[in-house]
Amino acid sequence: MNSNLDISIVIPLFNEEESLKELTDWISKVMQENNFSYEIIYVDDGSTDNSWKVIEELQHQNTHLRGIKFRRNYGKSAGLNIGFAAANGNVVFTMDADLQDSPDELPEMYRMIVNEGWDLVSGWKKKRYDPITKTLPTKLFNAATRRMSGIKNLHDFNCGLKAYRKEVIKTVEVYGEMHRYIPVLAKWAGFTKITEKVVAHQERKYGVTKFGLERFINGFLDLLSITFISKFGKRPMHLFGSLGTLMFGVGFLSAAYIGIAKIVYLSKGIKAILVTDNPYFYISLTAMILGSLLFVAGFLGELISRTSSVRNQYNIEKEI
Repeated sequence: MNSNLDISIVIPLFNEEESLKELTDWISKVMQENNFSYEIIYVDDGSTDNSWKVIEELQHQNTHLRGIKFRRNYGKSAGLNIGFAAANGNVVFTMDADLQDSPDELPEMYRMIVNEGWDLVSGWKKKRYDPITKTLPTKLFNAATRRMSGIKNLHDFNCGLKAYRKEVIKTVEVYGEMHRYIPVLAKWAGFTKITEKVVAHQERKYGVTKFGLERFINGFLDLLSITFISKFGKRPMHLFGSLGTLMFGVGFLSAAYIGIAKIVYLSKGIKAILVTDNPYFYISLTAMILGSLLFVAGFLGELISRTSSVRNQYNIEKEI
């Protein structure tokens, strides 16, 4: 396979047989009009319809097309990860197979990567043709991601249409449900030249959406995971040790206050309740136990981190 292609387009899909031919023809038309060398990589995520049969038929007609089929449904992140590994283009695009992403956007996004030097260009579907039950949670999700990731200039993290410099997709690892956080993964891998472009959003022409409300719940949990791993993955004691010290300190000082207060009361002949009858004593004791457990968790985390095979793996940009 040619490793000097201008563009690779990675398209994960699940049960999208109706749209594949139209999408392939649309992409091919745009690529030919702009004289790009390209490849289309369809990743069939265990479709139960005739999607793979359609891909096989299209591959016989179009030498630029490649196909990868999973034995079962693994999710979009798995499809992107496999597609990224197979991509050979200098600029790699991702897009959805449902015709809601327009291939007409690709030339300008390619120019932004190549001529303007961006590492990643994310699409922003400013005007959407989705119901409010989908757009409102999306806005809340994007606001939370901007705040926690520090990437303030992206409005639509979950847009499927994105362009990457090849080095980006060969560096980041996409797993679980992390596909919506690729800009965050890229930033924490050192690729900080991230921007967005307003793109057209097409109404769904065939089939039904494959995503439900649970993706936003899972997305928030994944955001917490990726934030923790990126900041404390190689130094867990900094988090658990700090929290443990704080909790133990609060508990110890509270218990000390209770004990000193009783001694003072007794010295003045004032009747005081038993320490074990004071509810604040048990709260203090619980805080010290939790603090100790967090400290132990930090030590265990450090042991795991120090034995990890990637503990000294760093992304080197240049070497002379």
